[in-house]
Formats: sequence, C-alpha cells, structure tokens
Amino acid sequence: MTVRTRFAPSPTGLLHIGNARAALFNYLYAKHHNGQFLLRIEDTDRERSTQQAVDVILDGLAWMGLTPDEEPVYQSTRIQRHQEVALHLLETGKAYKCYCTPEELAEMRAKAQAEGKPPRYNGYWRDRDPAEAPKNAPYTVRIKAPREGKTVIHDLVQGEVTVANIELDDMIILRADGTPTYQHAVVCDDHDMQITHVIRGDDHLTNTFRQLMIYRAMDWDIPQFAHLPLIHGPDGAKLSKRHGASSVVEFRDEGYLPEALCNYLLRLGWGHGDDEILNREQQIALFDLDGVGRSPSRMDYAKLTHINGYWLRQADNLRLTAEVISRLSSAKNINIDPLYEKRILFLMPGLKERAKNLTELAESAAFLCATIPLTFTDKAKKLLNEDTYAMLGKLASQLSALTPFTKETINHCLHQFAETEGLKLGKVAQPLRAAVTGSTMSPGIDDTLLALGKDEVLARLGAITNG
Repeated sequence: MTVRTRFAPSPTGLLHIGNARAALFNYLYAKHHNGQFLLRIEDTDRERSTQQAVDVILDGLAWMGLTPDEEPVYQSTRIQRHQEVALHLLETGKAYKCYCTPEELAEMRAKAQAEGKPPRYNGYWRDRDPAEAPKNAPYTVRIKAPREGKTVIHDLVQGEVTVANIELDDMIILRADGTPTYQHAVVCDDHDMQITHVIRGDDHLTNTFRQLMIYRAMDWDIPQFAHLPLIHGPDGAKLSKRHGASSVVEFRDEGYLPEALCNYLLRLGWGHGDDEILNREQQIALFDLDGVGRSPSRMDYAKLTHINGYWLRQADNLRLTAEVISRLSSAKNINIDPLYEKRILFLMPGLKERAKNLTELAESAAFLCATIPLTFTDKAKKLLNEDTYAMLGKLASQLSALTPFTKETINHCLHQFAETEGLKLGKVAQPLRAAVTGSTMSPGIDDTLLALGKDEVLARLGAITNG
C-alpha cells in the first residue's frame, strides 16, 4: 500500500498556522513512508471561496516548501461525482428523500430542546412512503444512520474513541438544490483520491463519526485517521490576532524564514528526544505520528524567534541580500542600485549575526542605502557633539590618506589614531559609527567602513563635521 495523505483547506481566508502545521505533518508523514502528499481545495462554498484565498494557500505552501505530488484537486469540479454517489445510496435504500420544510425542521428542533434532547432530525421521512409527499415538493437526501450499537475509531493520535450510534442522526448528503454537503463531498473525494491517512485537527473528530456512515454505506475502504490537537495562544486561549501573528502570511511578512517556521511547527506538539533544530531531511527521516501528543500546544513566539535567529545565521548570504533588497524597496521605497546591493552582500555575514528576523535585518542594512543627510537615532545624536565633530574631522583627514582602503589599513589607522589622541578605541569607534550609519549598532567598524567605501565614508563625515 502506498501511503497517500492530503491537505484539504477551504479557501475562505488566510492560511492559519494550525492548518499550516496540519499540512506539514501530512507532508512529512507521506515522505517518511515513501508515499505521496496531495492537495485538495475545498471550494464548494462559492460565496465565501475566492481565487485570492486560493492563491494565498498555494503561495503559503510553496513558501513552506510543501509541494504536492499531484496537481491540486478542486472540489467544486466534482459535484457531479458527489451527486452520483448520493443517488446510488438512494437507489440502494441506504439513503432517502426528506421532504421536511425549514419550518417543520425548526419546530422539530424546538420540540427536542424543550424535552431536553439534542436538537437533531427525528427521522420523520426515513420509513415513510415518498408518495405521501406533496407533489413536486423539494427534498434533501439523507443517509440512514445506524440506530443501534456503537462506532469506534482507532485514532493514530487520540487512541480509541467511541460514540454510541444513537448519538448520530440521518445527516443530509444532498441539499434541496442538488449540491452536496461538506461531510459527503469530503468522503467521496478522499475515496477517489485513494487517501490512506486522514491527518487533520481534532476539531474534525465529531465529523469523522458522521463521515464513516458514508464509507460503510458505500462499502469503501476506510482510511486511518489521526486527529491533531489544536494550537492555542500562550495563555491557553484560542490562538487569535491578539496573541500576535496567526497566519503563514503574517509570519512571512514579519520576517520569519520558512525553514524556521516549519522547524518550530514540527516541534509544536511532536517530540523526538531533545533535538530542537532539524532540517527538512532530518524531519522526514524522524517524523511519525507516534510522537504527536494528545494535548493542545501553546504558541511560544519567543522560542520561534530563537529558532528563526538560528536559521537566519545559517542562510545563504545571496538569498538574504535579495530578501533585504525586496524589503527595503517596498517598505522604505528605496531604489536599490548595484552599488547598494554590493554593500549589503559584503556586510551580510556581520549583519545576520545580530538580527532575529528579516525585518530587523533589513532595518540594520538600511544605512548602506541611505543618502546624505543621514537620519540619526536618539542614541546616535548623544554621541555627536562639538568635541566629537572635531575629533572626527581629524580622523577623516587620516582616513582620506589611506591607500589602499582595506580592512587591515582601516583597523591600523583607527588604533593609531586612538593611541595618538589618548582615547580608548571605543571612544573613537562609537562616534564614528554614529556619524556614518546614523545609529549605534552595526557590524565591526572596520567592515562597516569598508562596505561603505572610502568616498562614501568621507562624504558622510564631511556632512556633519563641515555642517
């Protein structure tokens, strides 16, 4: 048997982090077992499903590196197949036509609630002769739920879960307008896509008991189920915007790397010893469902940031330079020319050591693309006064004489200047850094000056010492 898993989101909004983790677990489980990972877009809600939301899902999965092994299946293209299965159940007596009006159903629910019973359909048309129905009356198609015994699920995460069949109702599988319900369409699609393992959030656990009725009525092979605990906020409440980012797009926009987010989501509810940092190859080699816990996980943004910092330091400098250029171009409306790109790439090894995310990285690199006059932070302004202007003026004349302008000659010049002036190196380097970057933070001052180049350094020093 070839393992086949699927991720089946509804394109009605952003790709939530809980859904993203489900997609990751489906992908890793399939790859661990040399199987296939599939994607189904459940877009039958035509009013709420949008192409923009579909694109968000596709872009998010691509960004995370979760590429399906087959072309995506769009549920909306399969309505005829869903109807075909429902009509087969009707013809074989495993489903029936229900002619209850909305008013009758409302009255039925109200009566049940008044009697302290669940507000379920009471099976009024289950055994009645359809000839008793009003002529040309609209009808839904309902499946016949088992009335006795119990239904047991051997869940790969939750363990054995049992529901008494008396708790199940004759659910609708085809609406009065002929469109399939979610519960029915999902089963038809999973069967036809030959899905062997359904891995999804445990908020679908009750759905599974209802969907099993269709599998059994059609005498189809039943996939194995694994229901993942949900992700909560740090306070244990349902994860929401008040906690911070909660969708893949938001995490991407805030500057997290996809490998960091995937690494963190893997460890959020799944464990393997004390290993915290795992690359994709290691994830595939180690992941299995027996490592998934049963309790809800709590989002830890600090831990995610820590993991992101690690992956940022491992990332290729060319890739990070491209990310920084993109962010500076859009966020600060900076027109990046080849000279700026060269400066950023040169200084990237030092810049990425300090940054926690791409947003911080871009901010720290912005001075390399700045034009005179610079904008100074409050801390930088405190270092720049009449005394330091005079000191920097003298230093500028010595820097201008450097030939060649290399890291070694810059370093030697700064040390010699500090010694001659009777100053500690920091008393020279910090005002110099403030003058040429506009802030008090940058990689080593020698690398910073070298990245800017002699002409730019002298121009920036001249702008303040001669101003």
